[in-house]
Order: sequence, then C-alpha cells, then structure tokens
Amino acid sequence: MKKDIERRILLGRVAGVFGVRGEIKLESWTEPRSAIFKYQPWILRTPAGQESELTGVRGRESGKTLVATFPGVTDRDVAEAMRGTEIYVARSALPAPNADEYYWVDLEGLDVQTVEGVKLGQVSHLFNTGSNDVLVVRGDRERMVPFVMEDFIKSVDFDANLIVVDWDPEF
Repeated sequence: MKKDIERRILLGRVAGVFGVRGEIKLESWTEPRSAIFKYQPWILRTPAGQESELTGVRGRESGKTLVATFPGVTDRDVAEAMRGTEIYVARSALPAPNADEYYWVDLEGLDVQTVEGVKLGQVSHLFNTGSNDVLVVRGDRERMVPFVMEDFIKSVDFDANLIVVDWDPEF
C-alpha cells in the first residue's frame, strides 16, 4: 500500500436540491452509486475552497436520482447554496481492493519503467475511455499507457513504488 494512506478520495458532489425540505441531489462515483453513504465521515469542499467534515448523512435512490439528507440542513436555500460542493473521504475509509484490483489514487505517484528498464516517469492520473482505463505517465514527456494487465501492465509493486510496462518509450 502507498505510504500516503490518508489521501482523500473524491466520491461525488452536490448536484442540486430535491424538494423543499433541504434534501440534496448527489452525483456519486461509487459502484453502486448508493455505496457513497457507507463511507463516512465526509470531507465537504465548497467551490470556494472551504472545507468541513460531516457525519450522519443518510440517503436513498429516487428513480435516477440519489437523494441525501445532511444533518442540520432542513431548508431548500441552504441546500441550494451547497451546489457544486465536492464530497471526499479519507483513503483509509475505503475497503481494501481485491487481488489485482487497484484504486486509481493508489497508483498515482508510482514510478513507471519499461520491461527493458527505461524510466518513463511517474503516474500523474488515470482516466477511463469507455473500453479501458488509461495510465497517464509524466516524465520527459506525457505518455498514455492502456491499463490492461498482462498486455501492457506487467507488474504493480507498491513496496518498490514501481509499475513495469511493456511499452515503447518512443510512443
């Protein structure tokens, strides 16, 4: 596991209001989306950068919408003012991944080198193309390596802080 275990993970954001009693519509990037309620306390970060911690959020699915009740928020105007607020949790609040599964945040910052030992840089971030995840490696330049185990990703070693890839350094 990565040294920086207390990193924050962005799990969702406040998308709007639901009704008139201060209920809040959420976007959730957990799978399933309602799993966001399992991981608390939340660290809320407003668009202006103010942060606060929140525990005791309850929620439910309502059709295609995820609806949350925040403790102390009972007014539509207060809920509306929270629009755009990001929801983070400490990395340690998430369960350990299964074997050969990784949280993207755990891969960020790892060194990347080819099977021949050519250093390519460090993992900046990952993104999903719809067909597969892509590792963005920044070094002398930026490279995008498909995160496909065995084909391109040969090994992930957290103890060595290293990902070995089968990738042409000129590509």
